[in-house]
Amino acid sequence: MTPLGADPGIDPARRRDPPTNDSKSETTVTNTQKFTRPLVLAAAAALALPSAMAQAPGKLKVGLMLPATGTFAVIGTAVENGFKLYVAEQGGKLGGREVEFVKVDDESDPSKAVDNVNKLIKRDNVDVLVGSVHSGVAMAMAKSAKDSGTLLIVPNAGADAVTGPMCAVNIFRSSFSNWQPGYAMGQAMAAKGHKTAVTITWKYAAGDEMARGFKEAFEKAGGKVTKELNLPFPNVEFQALLTEIAAAKPDAVFSFFAGGGAVKFVKDYAGAGLKKNIPLYGTGFLTDGTLEAQGADADGVMTTLHYADALNTPRDTAFRLAYVKSYKQQPDVYAVQGYDAAQMLGIGLAAVKGDVGKKAEFAAAVRKATIDSPRGKFTISKSHNPVQDMYLRQVSGKENKVVGVASKALEDPGRGCRM
Repeated sequence: MTPLGADPGIDPARRRDPPTNDSKSETTVTNTQKFTRPLVLAAAAALALPSAMAQAPGKLKVGLMLPATGTFAVIGTAVENGFKLYVAEQGGKLGGREVEFVKVDDESDPSKAVDNVNKLIKRDNVDVLVGSVHSGVAMAMAKSAKDSGTLLIVPNAGADAVTGPMCAVNIFRSSFSNWQPGYAMGQAMAAKGHKTAVTITWKYAAGDEMARGFKEAFEKAGGKVTKELNLPFPNVEFQALLTEIAAAKPDAVFSFFAGGGAVKFVKDYAGAGLKKNIPLYGTGFLTDGTLEAQGADADGVMTTLHYADALNTPRDTAFRLAYVKSYKQQPDVYAVQGYDAAQMLGIGLAAVKGDVGKKAEFAAAVRKATIDSPRGKFTISKSHNPVQDMYLRQVSGKENKVVGVASKALEDPGRGCRM
């Protein structure tokens, strides 16, 4: 590169000015040097400025694609609250970059998911996607993230394919796969001596996959699923199916519902008189964040999940106190998952100094880490799903109290992942 101010056709090392004995000429040269030196320094500084500006990290745009309306709205709020709590604890920055949020209400509607996620990626140019609750929506998000290379952290939806066939270096989950809590409950119900079971769920990815996980473990242990019942999401007309359960007379019932649907199902199950003779079990979403509305009808219901009330660990206690202080309500599993999504993002960004383009290095740092979660410490599998304990919980009063660990450090098999 030619030095600033040099003649590009002459080698400065060989250049010679003509000799002169004129003192006035010497004075002129000296004055010229005094005048040009500041200009040269200013020009050099100006040339260096764009480079310095390019290296300065801008704001980190996080696209929150969560339900703000409909059946899962309360879950979306809890996820968002948990995520923002962790960011606030870090002074509003992750990986040295100030966090800016862009929000889209996904309405838990898979038919709108592609348009919604493209708004965040193409219109808003977000650096990171966080979402969603509904498994069908998360599937669309995962496809768009995989195609565009945008970093995605799923803070709830358990669609097995996200960390299965659709796995990618830039896709992570901070919650669970649908297989995990279902499989753990299959183990727990078999251990309690139940030989027959009926499953009842919403007919969509989450319900289907949790029921399959349950059936895999339950029948592996010698049990038999005698009937598989479902209804379209978000239908809550349970009466006809409850009549079928009463007629089938299984040893127990395994269920998956969440949010408002879970409230109505638990109340309807008790109202139909089934609770007294046919014990009700489910994945933890049946009673998480819903106990206030379910009241006494939920008492005694047993569920499996990666979080529980009153774990009474220092980490969980600190989290719960901070959450209550910030939001004036108790946290649930959804808040924990949002909190841990932000933790995982922070771990990865710290390793790459805020550069979301370094996907391989980001992924390596997250896989290497042990996440110190309110749920208990967990790691991330090769397919980017949590490897975590699944607790067996029982509703007592207004708490999901731990009875034991249904499955220790349960790792999703990641079937179909080619990463």
